[in-house]
Amino acid sequence: MATMNHTPIRVITVEREYGSRGGEFAHELAERLGWKLMDSELVKGVAKAAGVPPELAAKFDERLDPWYYRYGKVFWHDSAYPMTGLGEDQVFDSDRMLSLIHKEILEAAEEGGCVIVGRGASCALACYPGCFHVFVYATAKAKRDWFQSAFSQQAQHADQLLAAFDKRRSAVIKKFYQQDWCARGLYHMLLNSAIGMDAMLSAVQGAAGLMETSATAEGRTMGPVGEACVE
Repeated sequence: MATMNHTPIRVITVEREYGSRGGEFAHELAERLGWKLMDSELVKGVAKAAGVPPELAAKFDERLDPWYYRYGKVFWHDSAYPMTGLGEDQVFDSDRMLSLIHKEILEAAEEGGCVIVGRGASCALACYPGCFHVFVYATAKAKRDWFQSAFSQQAQHADQLLAAFDKRRSAVIKKFYQQDWCARGLYHMLLNSAIGMDAMLSAVQGAAGLMETSATAEGRTMGPVGEACVE
């Protein structure tokens, strides 16, 4: 029988349905733990690494390029006329964004003491020791109520826009990691935000061994979620 590593939790990833308040939860969790929050910080890190404005990087955040760009890129790579003669590191698109986000996630995990929001972090760190992966979801009504309160001008399109955001996130994860974004096997814990913020925070801290003494926490067994991980 394989033996799981006794690795204290140093990184928590939070994937979330749009409108589930998962991002808010991640911010609260980082603050409670005194850990670094990696959310928009990941995008800023990518912008700095790529030498592009943060506003440009944000446009590619959790998005795929349009189909016609992807089709054209395949043609350019396969043709005798490469795209404007530029190398891969000189073109900033969603593929470049995803590669750099992946690098930012790995660097953040190496440093530890952080809560990473979305962007496939649970997939990137599936076999990484000391990580705890959470997925936050909500009922359709709860998400609709949140959206209508936050974006009253678009309230009549709430269901369509909520679904579009999650579909886009799912497509990004599928393309880059070949994983289903909401597959239960990617996460240690699934949280319905209906239980409330305090209960969510306590549940994750308790399950990850972050409410206990350091000696007890270090003895907590926490296995990886990746099916291909070697324990």
